[in-house]
Amino acid sequence: MTGTPLPDLIVYGRPECGLCDEVRTLLRAMLAERAAAGLPTPALRDIDIDTDPALEREFFATIPVVELGGRRLETVTSAAKLRRLLTEVLDATAATA
Repeated sequence: MTGTPLPDLIVYGRPECGLCDEVRTLLRAMLAERAAAGLPTPALRDIDIDTDPALEREFFATIPVVELGGRRLETVTSAAKLRRLLTEVLDATAATA
C-alpha cells in the first residue's frame, strides 16, 4: 500500500493480565484475517503500563486499552467492538490514501 502509513495498533496492558492476553489473541487473529483478505493491516504494539508511572496511573483501572488512529477503547474485550474499530479506522484510512 502506498500513501499514508497505517497507524500502529496499540494494546496497553500488563504482564499476566488475563483480559489483556485475550485481547492480544483476538487482535492477532483479526489482523491475520485482514492480511489474508488483502486488507490494510497495521503493526501490533504491546505497551506494558508497568514500565511507565504515567501510563500506569492513566490506565490502571481500564486495561486492556486498545488504540488505533487516535481512537481508544478502554476495558475492551468484545470482538465486535475490536473488529468495528479496525474496520472504521483502517478502511477509512485506505479509502483516503
